[in-house]
Amino acid sequence: MKTISLLTFAASVAFAAFAGQAYAAGDAAAGEKVFAKCKACHQVGESAKNAVAPQLNGLSGRKAGTVEGYNYSEAMKGSGIAWDEASFKEFIKNPKAKVPGTKMIFQGLASEGDQDNVWAYLSQFKADGTK
Repeated sequence: MKTISLLTFAASVAFAAFAGQAYAAGDAAAGEKVFAKCKACHQVGESAKNAVAPQLNGLSGRKAGTVEGYNYSEAMKGSGIAWDEASFKEFIKNPKAKVPGTKMIFQGLASEGDQDNVWAYLSQFKADGTK
């Protein structure tokens, strides 16, 4: 009986450590503050709409250039990007270098910490804008 309890405890500790690593890369609260730089063009949340740029709900796993009702550049539509943490960070570091011809005029986020935090913030929003 002690062996089963010990194995259960070890599995719980291992799972908690793994789960902690999955979310350790970024801080969503800090990302919300950094996202203030993006709000001039992008919206996120339950009332988000396309504006100067597309709304960013449900970004994780979405193909670039596919938000209904937004007029993307041919470069973005043809980029082949599927948004995940790695592709987002590479793009947001220098959008014009990653997708030459994009309409996005933002210079980028040089800080890897800011990139991690914004991804943590954005990735918590589902397609309908709820967290």
